[in-house]
Amino acid sequence: MNDSLAHRVALITGGGQGIGKATARRFLLAGAAVAIAELDDEAGQETASAYASLGRIIHVHADVADEAQVQAAIATAVERLGGLDVLVNNAAIGRASPPETLPLADWNRVLAVNLTGAFLCARHAAPHLRKRRGLIVNIASTRALMSERDTEAYAASKGGVVALTHALAVSLGPDIRVNCISPGWIETGDWQKAAARRIPSHSEADRAQHPCGRVGVPDDIAAMILHLATEGGFITGANIVVDGGMTRKMIYI
Repeated sequence: MNDSLAHRVALITGGGQGIGKATARRFLLAGAAVAIAELDDEAGQETASAYASLGRIIHVHADVADEAQVQAAIATAVERLGGLDVLVNNAAIGRASPPETLPLADWNRVLAVNLTGAFLCARHAAPHLRKRRGLIVNIASTRALMSERDTEAYAASKGGVVALTHALAVSLGPDIRVNCISPGWIETGDWQKAAARRIPSHSEADRAQHPCGRVGVPDDIAAMILHLATEGGFITGANIVVDGGMTRKMIYI
C-alpha cells in the first residue's frame, strides 16, 4: 500500500458515486481515512461498506446546500476520524432546460448545491484544515469554459466554482491551499450505486473526438486530486483542466 497519506483524513462530498467514489478509493489505498458526505444514503452506505476492507471510511448524510447539515457532517468526520486534512468539494447536480423556461427553483437549487455548497463546506472546514495546513479541491467543469445548449445553471455554477477557488486560495493561504479541477467528459456509469449502475458504451466517434483517444474515467480525476494532496505543495489557486484535450481541439463542421 502507498502510505503517502497515512494519518491524514479526507472529507469527500458526493463520495458515494462517480468521481467522488473513485476518489474515496484512491485516498483509502494511499493510507488516508475517508468520510464521504452524501445526500443519497443508499449510495453512501453502499460505498462505505464496499470499501471498508481498504481502510477507515464512514458515510455521513449531508445536503451541502444546508449549512446546518454541512456543519454537522464536518463535525462528525472530525470527531470520528480525528481531524481533517483534505476537503474535496465534489457534490453537484444539473438541470437542463432552455433559459426561457428553466424554473427559477431549479436555477436556485443548482447554484445552491454546486456553488454555495462548496463555499459552505470550505467555510466550516477551514478551522480544522488550518490546524494541519490542509487542502481544498473543488470539482468544477469544462462547462465553466465552454457550453452545450440549455446548460445555463450548471455552467454558471461551475464558473463560480473556478472564481471561488482563486478567491479562497488568497483568503485562506498560506495555511490552506485551494485548487479546482475541471473535468471534461467523464464516464461514471459503472461507478454508480448498484441500483443505477450501467455498462458504458462509446462509439469510435466518441473516442476520436478526444485528442488522447478515449473518454475519461473517474480515476483520471481521482489521480489528479491525489497528486494535489501528495505532491502539489506549490500549487494553489489553480484550475486544472483534465479533459483528454477536448477544450483545445478546434472543430469545424
